Amino acid sequence: MIYRSKAPLRIGLAGGGTDVSPFTDLHGGAILNATINLYAYASIVPRHDGKIVIHAADKAKRVEYDSEEHVDVARCRDICLQLGVYNRIVKDFAKKPLAFELTTSIDVAAGSGLGTSSTLVVAIIGAFVEWLKLPLGEYDMARLAYSIEREDLAMSGGRQDQYAATFGGVNFMEFYADEKVVVNPLRIRNGILHNLEYHLPLFYTRTTRESACIIDEQKQNVGQNKQDAIQATLKLKEQSFWMKEALLKGNISEMGEILNHGWNSKKKMARNITNPYIDQLYDTAMEAGASGGKISGAGGGGFMFFYCPAETKHQVIKALASVGADYYRYNFVKEGVLTWTSKE
Repeated sequence: MIYRSKAPLRIGLAGGGTDVSPFTDLHGGAILNATINLYAYASIVPRHDGKIVIHAADKAKRVEYDSEEHVDVARCRDICLQLGVYNRIVKDFAKKPLAFELTTSIDVAAGSGLGTSSTLVVAIIGAFVEWLKLPLGEYDMARLAYSIEREDLAMSGGRQDQYAATFGGVNFMEFYADEKVVVNPLRIRNGILHNLEYHLPLFYTRTTRESACIIDEQKQNVGQNKQDAIQATLKLKEQSFWMKEALLKGNISEMGEILNHGWNSKKKMARNITNPYIDQLYDTAMEAGASGGKISGAGGGGFMFFYCPAETKHQVIKALASVGADYYRYNFVKEGVLTWTSKE
Protein backbone atom coordinates (compact mmCIF):
# COMPACT_ATOMS: atom_id res chain seq x y z
CA MET A 1 0.00 0.00 0.00
CA ILE A 2 1.01 3.61 -0.58
CA TYR A 3 -0.16 6.29 1.83
CA ARG A 4 -0.51 9.66 0.15
CA SER A 5 -1.23 13.23 1.10
CA LYS A 6 -1.41 16.65 -0.48
CA ALA A 7 -1.79 20.07 1.14
CA PRO A 8 -2.57 23.37 -0.63
CA LEU A 9 -0.30 26.40 -0.75
CA ARG A 10 -1.76 29.79 0.11
CA ILE A 11 -1.67 33.43 -0.82
CA GLY A 12 -1.65 35.89 2.06
CA LEU A 13 -4.22 38.56 1.26
CA ALA A 14 -3.85 40.76 4.34
CA GLY A 15 -2.19 40.98 7.74
CA GLY A 16 0.98 39.08 6.86
CA GLY A 17 3.63 39.30 9.57
CA THR A 18 1.20 39.87 12.44
CA ASP A 19 1.40 36.13 13.25
CA VAL A 20 5.04 36.37 14.33
CA SER A 21 6.14 36.60 17.98
CA PRO A 22 6.73 38.82 19.86
CA PHE A 23 4.19 41.03 18.06
CA THR A 24 1.51 38.37 18.38
CA ASP A 25 2.12 37.97 22.11
CA LEU A 26 2.01 41.72 22.75
CA HIS A 27 -0.69 42.92 20.38
CA GLY A 28 -2.43 39.90 18.87
CA GLY A 29 -2.37 39.17 15.15
CA ALA A 30 -4.95 38.86 12.40
CA ILE A 31 -4.44 37.47 8.90
CA LEU A 32 -6.67 36.77 5.93
CA ASN A 33 -5.41 34.12 3.52
CA ALA A 34 -6.75 31.75 0.87
CA THR A 35 -5.54 28.40 -0.41
CA ILE A 36 -4.95 27.81 -4.12
CA ASN A 37 -4.55 24.81 -6.42
CA LEU A 38 -0.80 24.51 -6.01
CA TYR A 39 0.28 21.77 -3.63
CA ALA A 40 2.88 20.01 -1.53
CA TYR A 41 2.77 16.20 -1.79
CA ALA A 42 3.95 13.30 0.34
CA SER A 43 3.81 9.52 -0.20
CA ILE A 44 4.87 6.77 2.18
CA VAL A 45 5.61 3.17 1.20
CA PRO A 46 6.34 0.89 4.21
CA ARG A 47 9.54 -1.14 4.01
CA HIS A 48 10.56 -4.37 5.73
CA ASP A 49 14.35 -4.06 5.58
CA GLY A 50 14.99 -1.72 8.51
CA LYS A 51 15.71 1.26 6.23
CA ILE A 52 14.46 4.81 5.94
CA VAL A 53 14.60 6.27 2.44
CA ILE A 54 13.83 9.94 1.87
CA HIS A 55 13.32 11.08 -1.72
CA ALA A 56 12.81 14.82 -2.29
CA ALA A 57 11.76 14.43 -5.91
CA ASP A 58 11.68 18.14 -6.77
CA LYS A 59 15.23 18.53 -5.48
CA ALA A 60 16.52 15.31 -7.07
CA LYS A 61 17.70 14.33 -3.58
CA ARG A 62 17.58 10.73 -2.28
CA VAL A 63 19.15 9.54 0.97
CA GLU A 64 19.00 6.32 2.93
CA TYR A 65 19.41 5.68 6.68
CA ASP A 66 19.20 2.75 9.04
CA SER A 67 15.91 2.93 10.89
CA GLU A 68 16.40 4.61 14.28
CA GLU A 69 14.14 6.27 16.82
CA HIS A 70 15.84 9.60 16.13
CA VAL A 71 17.69 10.58 12.96
CA ASP A 72 20.14 13.47 13.28
CA VAL A 73 18.69 16.29 11.19
CA ALA A 74 22.13 17.83 10.74
CA ARG A 75 23.14 14.83 8.61
CA CYS A 76 21.24 16.33 5.65
CA ARG A 77 19.88 19.88 5.86
CA ASP A 78 18.17 19.53 2.46
CA ILE A 79 15.63 17.14 3.98
CA CYS A 80 15.47 18.50 7.52
CA LEU A 81 11.68 18.96 7.32
CA GLN A 82 11.15 15.30 6.40
CA LEU A 83 13.44 14.09 9.18
CA GLY A 84 11.94 16.52 11.68
CA VAL A 85 8.46 15.11 11.07
CA TYR A 86 9.71 11.54 11.35
CA ASN A 87 11.43 12.21 14.66
CA ARG A 88 8.27 13.69 16.19
CA ILE A 89 6.00 10.96 14.84
CA VAL A 90 8.20 8.33 16.47
CA LYS A 91 8.57 10.30 19.72
CA ASP A 92 4.90 11.19 20.17
CA PHE A 93 3.04 8.32 18.51
CA ALA A 94 4.89 5.28 17.14
CA LYS A 95 7.29 4.91 20.10
CA LYS A 96 9.57 2.73 17.95
CA PRO A 97 11.66 3.05 14.77
CA LEU A 98 9.80 2.88 11.47
CA ALA A 99 10.97 1.63 8.08
CA PHE A 100 9.59 3.28 4.96
CA GLU A 101 10.27 5.29 1.83
CA LEU A 102 8.97 8.87 1.87
CA THR A 103 8.69 10.78 -1.41
CA THR A 104 7.91 14.50 -1.35
CA SER A 105 7.50 17.31 -3.87
CA ILE A 106 6.10 20.83 -4.16
CA ASP A 107 4.53 22.48 -7.21
CA VAL A 108 6.67 25.62 -6.84
CA ALA A 109 10.19 26.43 -5.67
CA ALA A 110 10.93 26.70 -1.96
CA GLY A 111 11.20 30.29 -0.76
CA SER A 112 8.50 31.51 -3.12
CA GLY A 113 6.27 33.12 -0.50
CA LEU A 114 3.35 30.69 -0.72
CA GLY A 115 4.09 28.87 2.55
CA THR A 116 6.00 26.00 0.96
CA SER A 117 7.95 24.74 3.98
CA SER A 118 5.01 24.66 6.38
CA THR A 119 2.71 23.18 3.74
CA LEU A 120 5.20 20.41 3.06
CA VAL A 121 5.37 19.62 6.78
CA VAL A 122 1.56 19.40 6.90
CA ALA A 123 1.54 17.09 3.87
CA ILE A 124 4.15 14.79 5.43
CA ILE A 125 2.22 14.65 8.70
CA GLY A 126 -0.88 13.83 6.67
CA ALA A 127 0.81 10.84 5.05
CA PHE A 128 1.85 9.52 8.47
CA VAL A 129 -1.69 10.11 9.77
CA GLU A 130 -3.05 8.03 6.88
CA TRP A 131 -0.49 5.24 7.40
CA LEU A 132 -0.58 4.98 11.18
CA LYS A 133 -4.24 6.01 11.61
CA LEU A 134 -3.27 8.77 14.03
CA PRO A 135 -6.15 10.51 15.86
CA LEU A 136 -5.29 14.07 14.82
CA GLY A 137 -7.84 16.76 14.01
CA GLU A 138 -7.18 19.91 12.01
CA TYR A 139 -5.98 22.02 14.94
CA ASP A 140 -3.84 19.09 16.16
CA MET A 141 -2.10 18.70 12.79
CA ALA A 142 -1.49 22.42 12.38
CA ARG A 143 -0.13 22.80 15.91
CA LEU A 144 2.14 19.77 15.45
CA ALA A 145 3.48 21.18 12.18
CA TYR A 146 4.17 24.51 13.88
CA SER A 147 5.93 22.80 16.78
CA ILE A 148 8.16 20.74 14.47
CA GLU A 149 9.26 23.77 12.44
CA ARG A 150 9.53 26.45 15.08
CA GLU A 151 10.52 24.43 18.15
CA ASP A 152 12.22 21.20 17.06
CA LEU A 153 13.98 22.63 13.99
CA ALA A 154 14.28 26.22 15.31
CA MET A 155 13.16 27.67 11.96
CA SER A 156 12.01 31.29 12.10
CA GLY A 157 8.51 32.04 10.87
CA GLY A 158 4.93 32.74 11.75
CA ARG A 159 1.86 30.66 12.46
CA GLN A 160 -0.49 31.13 9.50
CA ASP A 161 0.91 28.68 6.96
CA GLN A 162 0.41 25.49 8.96
CA TYR A 163 -3.23 26.37 9.63
CA ALA A 164 -3.94 27.46 6.05
CA ALA A 165 -2.57 24.19 4.65
CA THR A 166 -4.51 22.11 7.16
CA PHE A 167 -7.89 23.87 7.03
CA GLY A 168 -7.95 25.10 3.42
CA GLY A 169 -10.31 27.71 2.01
CA VAL A 170 -10.54 31.42 2.75
CA ASN A 171 -9.81 32.00 6.42
CA PHE A 172 -9.60 34.92 8.80
CA MET A 173 -7.11 33.84 11.44
CA GLU A 174 -6.56 35.36 14.87
CA PHE A 175 -3.35 34.89 16.82
CA TYR A 176 -2.88 35.46 20.53
CA ALA A 177 -0.32 34.99 23.29
CA ASP A 178 0.48 31.46 24.50
CA GLU A 179 0.26 30.22 20.89
CA LYS A 180 -3.53 30.42 20.79
CA VAL A 181 -4.87 30.39 17.23
CA VAL A 182 -8.49 30.75 16.10
CA VAL A 183 -9.38 29.91 12.48
CA ASN A 184 -12.55 31.56 11.19
CA PRO A 185 -13.58 30.12 7.79
CA LEU A 186 -15.23 32.81 5.65
CA ARG A 187 -18.32 31.94 3.63
CA ILE A 188 -17.49 33.73 0.40
CA ARG A 189 -19.95 33.25 -2.45
CA ASN A 190 -18.53 31.35 -5.43
CA GLY A 191 -19.25 34.26 -7.74
CA ILE A 192 -17.15 36.57 -5.59
CA LEU A 193 -14.26 34.08 -5.59
CA HIS A 194 -14.42 33.64 -9.37
CA ASN A 195 -14.45 37.40 -9.79
CA LEU A 196 -11.50 37.74 -7.44
CA GLU A 197 -9.51 35.12 -9.37
CA TYR A 198 -10.12 37.06 -12.57
CA HIS A 199 -9.05 40.41 -11.18
CA LEU A 200 -6.15 39.17 -9.00
CA PRO A 201 -3.47 37.67 -11.29
CA LEU A 202 -0.51 35.94 -9.67
CA PHE A 203 3.08 36.42 -10.85
CA TYR A 204 6.34 34.63 -10.16
CA THR A 205 9.28 37.03 -9.91
CA ARG A 206 11.76 34.25 -10.85
CA THR A 207 13.51 34.89 -7.54
CA THR A 208 13.37 33.12 -4.20
CA ARG A 209 14.53 34.19 -0.78
CA GLU A 210 15.34 32.96 2.71
CA SER A 211 12.39 34.27 4.69
CA ALA A 212 14.03 33.59 8.06
CA CYS A 213 16.37 36.61 7.77
CA ILE A 214 13.46 38.97 7.09
CA ILE A 215 11.35 37.48 9.88
CA ASP A 216 14.26 37.66 12.34
CA GLU A 217 14.58 41.39 11.63
CA GLN A 218 10.84 41.87 12.12
CA LYS A 219 11.08 40.13 15.49
CA GLN A 220 14.10 42.19 16.47
CA ASN A 221 12.37 45.46 15.54
CA VAL A 222 9.39 44.64 17.74
CA GLY A 223 11.60 43.36 20.56
CA GLN A 224 13.57 46.62 20.49
CA ASN A 225 10.32 48.61 20.48
CA LYS A 226 11.03 50.34 17.17
CA GLN A 227 7.85 52.32 16.74
CA ASP A 228 7.95 52.64 12.94
CA ALA A 229 7.95 48.86 12.56
CA ILE A 230 5.36 48.32 15.29
CA GLN A 231 2.97 50.92 13.87
CA ALA A 232 3.36 49.45 10.40
CA THR A 233 2.48 45.99 11.74
CA LEU A 234 -0.56 47.37 13.58
CA LYS A 235 -1.75 48.89 10.30
CA LEU A 236 -1.38 45.50 8.63
CA LYS A 237 -3.54 44.00 11.34
CA GLU A 238 -6.18 46.68 10.65
CA GLN A 239 -5.91 45.89 6.95
CA SER A 240 -6.97 42.29 7.54
CA PHE A 241 -10.27 43.42 9.09
CA TRP A 242 -10.84 45.83 6.21
CA MET A 243 -10.15 43.07 3.69
CA LYS A 244 -12.47 40.63 5.49
CA GLU A 245 -15.39 43.07 5.37
CA ALA A 246 -14.81 43.82 1.69
CA LEU A 247 -14.80 40.12 0.77
CA LEU A 248 -17.83 39.19 2.83
CA LYS A 249 -19.82 42.05 1.30
CA GLY A 250 -18.53 41.35 -2.20
CA ASN A 251 -16.91 44.78 -2.49
CA ILE A 252 -13.84 43.49 -4.28
CA SER A 253 -13.39 46.80 -6.07
CA GLU A 254 -11.91 47.99 -2.77
CA MET A 255 -9.18 45.35 -2.97
CA GLY A 256 -6.67 47.49 -4.83
CA GLU A 257 -6.80 50.28 -2.27
CA ILE A 258 -6.59 47.80 0.60
CA LEU A 259 -3.60 46.01 -0.94
CA ASN A 260 -1.78 49.23 -1.74
CA HIS A 261 -2.32 50.47 1.81
CA GLY A 262 -0.97 47.18 3.17
CA TRP A 263 2.06 47.13 0.87
CA ASN A 264 3.12 50.62 1.97
CA SER A 265 2.91 49.48 5.59
CA LYS A 266 4.61 46.12 5.04
CA LYS A 267 7.73 47.72 3.54
CA LYS A 268 8.35 49.46 6.89
CA MET A 269 8.50 46.20 8.87
CA ALA A 270 12.02 45.18 7.75
CA ARG A 271 14.68 46.33 5.29
CA ASN A 272 14.71 43.42 2.84
CA ILE A 273 10.98 43.04 2.26
CA THR A 274 11.42 44.89 -1.00
CA ASN A 275 14.32 45.62 -3.34
CA PRO A 276 14.83 47.56 -6.59
CA TYR A 277 13.48 44.71 -8.75
CA ILE A 278 10.35 44.23 -6.65
CA ASP A 279 9.79 47.99 -6.67
CA GLN A 280 10.14 47.95 -10.46
CA LEU A 281 7.55 45.18 -10.76
CA TYR A 282 5.14 47.02 -8.48
CA ASP A 283 5.53 50.32 -10.32
CA THR A 284 5.19 48.60 -13.70
CA ALA A 285 1.94 46.91 -12.66
CA MET A 286 0.51 50.15 -11.30
CA GLU A 287 1.42 52.05 -14.47
CA ALA A 288 -0.29 49.35 -16.53
CA GLY A 289 -3.56 49.74 -14.64
CA ALA A 290 -3.36 47.80 -11.37
CA SER A 291 -4.75 49.61 -8.34
CA GLY A 292 -2.73 47.77 -5.70
CA GLY A 293 -0.80 44.63 -4.94
CA LYS A 294 1.67 42.94 -2.64
CA ILE A 295 4.26 40.26 -2.36
CA SER A 296 3.04 36.96 -0.94
CA GLY A 297 4.81 35.88 2.22
CA ALA A 298 7.62 37.55 4.14
CA GLY A 299 8.98 39.47 1.13
CA GLY A 300 12.24 39.68 -0.75
CA GLY A 301 11.13 37.58 -3.72
CA GLY A 302 8.81 34.80 -4.78
CA PHE A 303 5.24 35.51 -5.89
CA MET A 304 3.39 38.81 -6.19
CA PHE A 305 -0.23 39.54 -7.05
CA PHE A 306 -2.11 42.67 -8.08
CA TYR A 307 -5.71 43.79 -8.16
CA CYS A 308 -6.55 44.77 -11.73
CA PRO A 309 -9.89 46.60 -12.16
CA ALA A 310 -12.08 46.29 -15.26
CA GLU A 311 -10.03 44.63 -18.05
CA THR A 312 -6.60 45.96 -17.05
CA LYS A 313 -5.47 42.43 -16.14
CA HIS A 314 -4.33 41.79 -19.70
CA GLN A 315 -2.26 44.97 -19.83
CA VAL A 316 -0.66 44.16 -16.48
CA ILE A 317 0.24 40.61 -17.55
CA LYS A 318 1.89 41.93 -20.72
CA ALA A 319 3.73 44.72 -18.89
CA LEU A 320 5.12 42.42 -16.18
CA ALA A 321 6.20 39.82 -18.73
CA SER A 322 8.35 42.52 -20.33
CA VAL A 323 10.29 42.92 -17.06
CA GLY A 324 10.66 39.22 -16.30
CA ALA A 325 7.64 38.19 -14.21
CA ASP A 326 5.76 35.00 -15.13
CA TYR A 327 1.96 34.93 -14.99
CA TYR A 328 0.60 31.92 -13.05
CA ARG A 329 -2.95 30.69 -13.55
CA TYR A 330 -4.58 29.48 -10.35
CA ASN A 331 -7.91 28.79 -8.68
CA PHE A 332 -8.95 29.09 -5.06
CA VAL A 333 -9.61 25.74 -3.37
CA LYS A 334 -11.75 25.05 -0.34
CA GLU A 335 -10.19 21.79 0.84
CA GLY A 336 -7.20 21.65 3.15
CA VAL A 337 -4.87 18.67 3.56
CA LEU A 338 -6.19 15.51 1.91
CA THR A 339 -4.98 11.97 2.61
CA TRP A 340 -5.72 8.66 0.93
CA THR A 341 -4.45 5.10 0.48
CA SER A 342 -3.50 3.72 -2.91
CA LYS A 343 -2.51 0.30 -4.20
CA GLU A 344 -0.16 1.88 -6.75
